[in-house]
Amino acid sequence: MNVGIWIRVSTEDQARGESPKNHEARARMYAELKRWNIVDLYDLSGVSGKDVLDNPEAKRMLDDVAAGRIQALIFSKLARLARNTKQLLEISDYFQKHDAALVSLEESIDTSSPAGRLLYTVIGALAQWEREEISARVAASIPIRAKLGKNTGGKGAFGYHWIDGKIVPNPDEAPVVKRAYQIFLETGKLLTTCNQLKDEGLYSRSKKVYRPTSLKRLLSDTIYKGIRRANYAKSLGNKKNWVLKPESDWVYTNVQPLVSEEDWDAANKIFEETARRYTSFKSVPKVGRFLFSGILKCQCGEKLYVAPYPSMKIPRYACKKCGMRINEDIIEENFQNALKEVVVAPEQLGANEDLENELVEKQERLELLKKEQKEVNGKVDVLIDLYGKQVLDQNGFKERYDPIKIRLDNITLEIPRLQAEIDFIKTNEIGKSYVIERATTLASLWPSLSYEARQQVVKELVERIDVGEDSLHFVFFYIPSFAPVEKGSHISRDSWLSPT
Repeated sequence: MNVGIWIRVSTEDQARGESPKNHEARARMYAELKRWNIVDLYDLSGVSGKDVLDNPEAKRMLDDVAAGRIQALIFSKLARLARNTKQLLEISDYFQKHDAALVSLEESIDTSSPAGRLLYTVIGALAQWEREEISARVAASIPIRAKLGKNTGGKGAFGYHWIDGKIVPNPDEAPVVKRAYQIFLETGKLLTTCNQLKDEGLYSRSKKVYRPTSLKRLLSDTIYKGIRRANYAKSLGNKKNWVLKPESDWVYTNVQPLVSEEDWDAANKIFEETARRYTSFKSVPKVGRFLFSGILKCQCGEKLYVAPYPSMKIPRYACKKCGMRINEDIIEENFQNALKEVVVAPEQLGANEDLENELVEKQERLELLKKEQKEVNGKVDVLIDLYGKQVLDQNGFKERYDPIKIRLDNITLEIPRLQAEIDFIKTNEIGKSYVIERATTLASLWPSLSYEARQQVVKELVERIDVGEDSLHFVFFYIPSFAPVEKGSHISRDSWLSPT
């Protein structure tokens, strides 16, 4: 596998003796142990974490990932890759989209393995849950501000602006709104209204030409008949998509209208009549984006695929050959029950005693080397001081310094090699312990996971699901060094197979 190395060492790290060269050597030796081919180095030493993704080196790395030039990125620790959890999850999504892996040596995360990917997913899910808890506390104040008629965020609807804490008509924008209603009521056509506004040089706040969708949203807003609606939607977090909150949460306040209630009702009646002419279908996720896509196998031997239907709220999987059908919520409920029964035998948590002992020995050796490195550097400082005071001449200094320099060079090479070996053991063994311990709690964590996080958990844990008339059989991937404890009839030891 072709990989890249990411180096970003802060000034604080360098003050503690963590040089960019040390981080690079550690990453190179880890790659050598994994038998990976290093094709590039992305050096961002001294670059602020605040602007890291805007740096040319970071952009070059992302381009290389997208082009398939590198299939993994090795870095010292998560804090050196991105500024915060949100950025980390964005980077993770980007790498996952392009089938690339992230390797954090300090946190023992290697997403080139199923265990590492699941670990990253669990960490991300917990971080997301924490963010949502904070958001919930912040959001609790929004309805109160809305009822008081205060700004709850943003510049206000087009045609209005905030002056001294109150929302009032904007003299530059209000005429555009009034003209839009006038044209639409005359023509009854959104596209015709958009074209007429363009011809008259009337544009949106961002100076863009109105499109039918954005114009309909404007004409449907109750604020223009004097009723401002607040606390009615929330962002999905990608700065683009929004969802409506329950109507019981909506807050209405009175503002100065821009059009009469009769004109507003007439315009929206046109929309209602148009809507009745067409059969509406609720949007559903794309094929391949469902929770159990690609892993459901029917008893007749064929795969089950999602079969969309009008007004579909819950995805339904169907077999094209025999007609077997099952809803996603039924599979999900049984999957949660399966998660509850996936536990780790206590004696398995320390399964490889030899590796544990080896890890302890290497960590002790590393601490001794670091201590010796500090002592040797102290000896060098003493020699330089003696030479500066002319206590030692050039020959005397060289005679004493040369053997110390050789030892210091050997230590400098040995430290990153030992660190790489420790990283290798931790990411391949101890990391699995962490994953399995967290996996046993996924059943309780499940309700707080996003749909995407649930997909990732299913992807990393489940090889396939056999669907029968009255049964579901979950076939889990086997993770070395751990054994399941059977507690239910629908999970058997035969269900834990090595992935092919």
